[in-house]
Amino acid sequence: MKTSFLSRSVPLLVLTLQVLAGASAPAPPPVEPAPPAFTAPAPVPPVMAPVTDPPVLGPPVPAPGAPALPLPSPVLPSPVPPGPALPAPVQPAPVPAAPISTVRGLWVDAFGPGLKTRAQVAQTVEDAAALGVNTLFVQAVRRGDCLCLRGSVPHITDRDFERNFDPLTIVTRLAHARGMRVIAWVSVTGGVNARVPNTHPKHVSRLHGPASGAASWMSRRPDGSWLEGADGWLDPAIPAAADHMVESVVSLVRNYPVDGVQLDRIRYPDGGAWGYDPKTLARYRAESGTKGTPAASDPRWQAWKREQVTALVRRVSLEVKAIRPTAWVSAATITYGAPPAPGDLAAFRRSRTYADVLQDWPTWMREGYLDLNVLMNYKRDSVGEQGAWLDGWNAFAASVRAGSEVAGGTALYLNPPGITAAQATRTVASGLGWVGYSYRTPTLDVYGTRQSTGQGLEAIRSALTAPGGALATPVAWKGKPPTVRGLAGRVVGTAVPGSRVVEAVQEGRVVARTLTDGGGHYGFLTLPPGRVEVRVSGQRWVEAVPETGVVRFPDLLVRDVAPAPAASGKP
Repeated sequence: MKTSFLSRSVPLLVLTLQVLAGASAPAPPPVEPAPPAFTAPAPVPPVMAPVTDPPVLGPPVPAPGAPALPLPSPVLPSPVPPGPALPAPVQPAPVPAAPISTVRGLWVDAFGPGLKTRAQVAQTVEDAAALGVNTLFVQAVRRGDCLCLRGSVPHITDRDFERNFDPLTIVTRLAHARGMRVIAWVSVTGGVNARVPNTHPKHVSRLHGPASGAASWMSRRPDGSWLEGADGWLDPAIPAAADHMVESVVSLVRNYPVDGVQLDRIRYPDGGAWGYDPKTLARYRAESGTKGTPAASDPRWQAWKREQVTALVRRVSLEVKAIRPTAWVSAATITYGAPPAPGDLAAFRRSRTYADVLQDWPTWMREGYLDLNVLMNYKRDSVGEQGAWLDGWNAFAASVRAGSEVAGGTALYLNPPGITAAQATRTVASGLGWVGYSYRTPTLDVYGTRQSTGQGLEAIRSALTAPGGALATPVAWKGKPPTVRGLAGRVVGTAVPGSRVVEAVQEGRVVARTLTDGGGHYGFLTLPPGRVEVRVSGQRWVEAVPETGVVRFPDLLVRDVAPAPAASGKP
């Protein structure tokens, strides 16, 4: 017999109270914070290697008469304590737009009940089907640990996790049987939760945590501190850490029939003053030719760190497409503060998304690194201008999406069902897909422990499926990812493999340009099929890009014409 939402209200209320009150359960993602005193620096070009590359990265130079290549561009999500439940303001009736995406999704987090036992997974899938969503964004990698048994990182060691149980296997099987897609959600830079540390001996916090000395992979402030709240973050600028993070995502596509992956926490922590591990500083000095320790507000330092995040997104996408070109690569992206006007990339580069947490998601979409961008558009229509901000970020993302699909993610836990339904309806009417956060806290009253999860699910189901609601009529998400091919390579043989200019040449003209990451990796995902010549640091190689799949160029040996700067970490 099908279990209804209300029949599970009492036990789930107890569980919800225990989880939300206990130290083991982090609060849901932050809401829109009061804006701090913040002035975004003027954007600067990415830092170039001082050895053999040109000093400034400008746009590729096309052949005479060819159109100029576009410059890359970047963006973020938000936290706020919930305010009083107010009636939803009256919104004008939305005018339906041509659909950009038909995804209708639900995030399922792993910090409470929902994925930790066979019974919970079965109930989660049943509840999602009753709600009418077509996609589950299932948290697979949490803080360096997996809700799975065949990933590259250890499984979670929570005491309420059922033994010998593989959640990702079961949720994928059950959801597919109900016609839903499953996207494996990964907290990419998540390293450790200090309140509830993973006890597995091979967990990243034990091998490369804050007490690991030179082997540490933690992102740090200038004073060496590493905690943001209860969390420690891995630094994307440390090459070995980047290898670890890439594999944590790719192993899920390799070992499970998931429909794609979603990159969460693909950024630096809030505040801007991060990335001060000695290894990161040594890399920056070697690649930029600078000395001393850069200030957090130094625009060149910010641009360099932002490039490390973008390079991590690119490499994940290439590695996923190399295994399964039809897998979706998605990211949960930040939308802090007032939105830029549609198409206004200059305003975006003045936002906290770009200048504080160093996300450049417009570039990720334009360069083909993302098939689907899910905005963490966590706003409360009853607070100030946040309702207009939600609509504005949706409009901006749609205007810069290139070929990517875009969905608006809204915060179920911050709003009563009526406002959630209004936000979802406006989002879908604008042509975007919609995803709700989250299954475990589906209403403001559930978040505030005034209502059980089952009651909250029933409340939003009623609101979302009412006539005219976003889930009133079942919609399938049958789209195919826009990116299905790429080119990947690496430079070796030098002490400074990062920040080197790589050019892609087709039919005698430069059609794309990028930079190598700290491990010398580079790649492209928007090249048309056919012969392409890659040029980097005096090396050249020609290969054909396939119609589908990723071609890997051989390692290119770089010989520096002058001694590379010492990477000692000392000024």
